[in-house]
Amino acid sequence: MNIATISIIIPCYNESETIDGLLSAVINAQVPYQKEIIIVDDCSTDNSFEIIDHYSKNSAIKAFRHKQNQGKGAALRTGISHATGDIIIIQDADLEYDPNEYPNLIKPFEDGVADVVYGSRFKGAQAERILYFWHSMGNKFLTLFSNMLTNLNLTDMETCYKVFRRDVIQNIKICENRFGFEPEVTAKLAAYKPRLRIYEVGVSYYGRTYEEGKKIIWKDGVAAIWCILKYNLWAR
Repeated sequence: MNIATISIIIPCYNESETIDGLLSAVINAQVPYQKEIIIVDDCSTDNSFEIIDHYSKNSAIKAFRHKQNQGKGAALRTGISHATGDIIIIQDADLEYDPNEYPNLIKPFEDGVADVVYGSRFKGAQAERILYFWHSMGNKFLTLFSNMLTNLNLTDMETCYKVFRRDVIQNIKICENRFGFEPEVTAKLAAYKPRLRIYEVGVSYYGRTYEEGKKIIWKDGVAAIWCILKYNLWAR
């Protein structure tokens, strides 16, 4: 695959403690391609957007702001619609995932073997902060349940790091506004025609605690189960 530009889409909601460091890391990430950085502020109530607005003076950065808080899926939908790069990388704003690993995520595209790449926290060989047992079990259960219906063998369906050929992801209608984006897009990628070449690579994971700002809660897990059923059984 010929790659000239990569689009990095960053959904952001109340990440004033991390967005500055994250944007600096994304800008400085070493890749041999032009970077298009798209930040979508989902109506933050802290000073996240003021920090983003400062960075938007950089010509490589495009900043958008929702007038109402809608959720991660809605922010990604906005970002994807504005992307012009050859491939699109999803990057959370919370510094749990390291932009220095972009080369590993991009390599299957460079080798011409992948249409989609997931960065798995559970494939090993990378650093992983030890945190919540039940959160980890929940992620693994959701991945297993998703795999049972998609017939994929992913190890980390819920990962932030998802990389797509732009023409593929822009051809998929994303309906979910919140964290349901992950099971929805996975189901629709699995059903995509012609069949897509989906790869996983191991990535580091620097998870944070709820005291440090982690937002996902048990209700999002319940919603994910519903989304797995919905988008695999009757809403593809």
